[in-house]
Amino acid sequence: MRTALLERQRAFASQPGGAVLDGRDIGTVIAPDADAKLFVTASVEVRARRRHAELPGTSLESIAAELEARDRRDMERADAPLKQAEDADLLDTTDLSIGAAVQRAIALVDARLKDRG
Repeated sequence: MRTALLERQRAFASQPGGAVLDGRDIGTVIAPDADAKLFVTASVEVRARRRHAELPGTSLESIAAELEARDRRDMERADAPLKQAEDADLLDTTDLSIGAAVQRAIALVDARLKDRG
């Protein structure tokens, strides 16, 4: 199943005109030769607050613990571990609003594409 999904994701990523993909192994496994890559992150505390706003009734502490456990599992897994690709630009959204994060992402991609252009 993983192999079929990998092939589908790679085909989607390499389609004419390009594609935008989001995932924990996109820049390292799915599209390692992409023209522009972002490694988007934020602190666990901020990510937990953001998720908590989407899931009222769930404790902030339990959400933070789940995020930390998932991050640890993903970073330590043997197959496609979570890590920043060497040629990916880091986008830390901890202190950014959604609008500011989008603007920063666009600026990073534009700069990367200009450098390759």
